[in-house]
Amino acid sequence: MGEKYLGENTGKLGFGFMRLPEKQDGSLDYAPMMEMVDAFLDDGFTYFDTAYIYNGSEEALREALVRRHPRERFTIATKMPTFMVNRPEDMRETFETSMRRLGVDYLDYYLFHGLSLSQCEKLEGLGAWEFARALKEAGRIRHYGFSFHDTPENLDAILTRHPDAEFVQLQINYLDWEDEKVRSRDLYETARRHDKPFVIMEPVKGGLLAGAGSQAEEILRSANPDVSEASWAVRFAASLDGLIAMLSGMNTMEQLRDNAATIKSLKPLSAGELETLREVVKVINSVPRIPCTGCRYCVDNCPQKLNIPFLMHIYNDFLAYRQKVGSGMPFMEATADGRFPSTCIGCRNCEEHCPQHINISEIMTKIAAEFE
Repeated sequence: MGEKYLGENTGKLGFGFMRLPEKQDGSLDYAPMMEMVDAFLDDGFTYFDTAYIYNGSEEALREALVRRHPRERFTIATKMPTFMVNRPEDMRETFETSMRRLGVDYLDYYLFHGLSLSQCEKLEGLGAWEFARALKEAGRIRHYGFSFHDTPENLDAILTRHPDAEFVQLQINYLDWEDEKVRSRDLYETARRHDKPFVIMEPVKGGLLAGAGSQAEEILRSANPDVSEASWAVRFAASLDGLIAMLSGMNTMEQLRDNAATIKSLKPLSAGELETLREVVKVINSVPRIPCTGCRYCVDNCPQKLNIPFLMHIYNDFLAYRQKVGSGMPFMEATADGRFPSTCIGCRNCEEHCPQHINISEIMTKIAAEFE
């Protein structure tokens, strides 16, 4: 297989159609969106990424891109909402909904969204891989793969069981490269061992590595005051072998221009620059964090069923980066069904079962004050 197997030249930069420009009333602002889409295409890039669950995104892509440009000028990737698929007919319904929203006759890339080994086993029982193959044989999709948020070992298991998966989408950035939980490097090396080309998500960690106000900013500015903090993360990710496209959730023309310029004049990081990034990682990781291990004993004993570990993770990012950039979607996921930190009743059942002896009730109050 390898990179050539997918054929299309995407230009390495992908437009993540999730964090879109909005008006003051919260509605989508199509004028700057269309301007960015046009500039992106004019710079020679083609890859647009969306998903069934990104609220309004598929429809926005139809209006800003599909209805305004020839189909051969762009490639589209969207995703099946695996956690919403519980019957075989759900696969057909969600696929046809995405096609209708996008207004296209075929997809270039179709992904199982957020696949884990347990989700994969569920989809196997529903015939999802056969469904994807049938779509390809019918010409309704060109390539199929999956986005992934599980362990390298489970990635290896899935790719071993499903060698027909044509590509994977992985979270890769310099902060998560050696991170003990995310293990970006191990994920990357697993994909390459299976000869799978890949798409990168979160190269700037939801905007957190763009730097404004963080401890990383001073180090990177000192090393090179002429480039943006984000460009360091972009260069790190985009220089990896086997890349189809590196996704960026751009919502300003400034972000697009900076990313495009970085990719078009892409140079791998030097040994000295890599050492600078190691220093940044060391400084960021030195920020005191809540010592949550994600054991979920707190969740099992919470009468409000708050997703405490997820909320802790979001708050730790806020402590480390001194900003809430990129936390909107994760916070929405963590507070699904109204499970907001402000609904904590202070019963402290969670604290009685926490192996780390964290003052969870107090921290829920702090999270509510910052994010609600």
